[in-house]
Amino acid sequence: MLKRSIKITFRLNAQECQRLKKQVKKTGLSQEAFIRTLINGYVPKELPPPDYYAMMRELHAIGSNLNQIAAKANATGHIDRTVFQYEANRLRKAVLDIQAAVTSPERRENNGNHGDMGCDRPP
Repeated sequence: MLKRSIKITFRLNAQECQRLKKQVKKTGLSQEAFIRTLINGYVPKELPPPDYYAMMRELHAIGSNLNQIAAKANATGHIDRTVFQYEANRLRKAVLDIQAAVTSPERRENNGNHGDMGCDRPP
């Protein structure tokens, strides 16, 4: 059974429909998911640029290399664990910051200003 059993139909004029489709396309979401996100008080973010995923793969590879270095250093006993842990934490934080900045939706401000979605005026 569907989790969402209530169907709502509404009408848009041509300009509103064009703006909705343009905004939805930027996010990569379906129209339904886009509207549900807005209803839940969030502004969907645009899809990240293609090089975002390459950057993330690179950062994860660096993290993997740090882990391998740590394993080898632990085996030989030649590493400053405090320095390594500090760098590993910096890397983890950088990855999380990049993900949050690029992909996480932001809470909408409830000030009545609809300009945050590219609209010139409220509906």
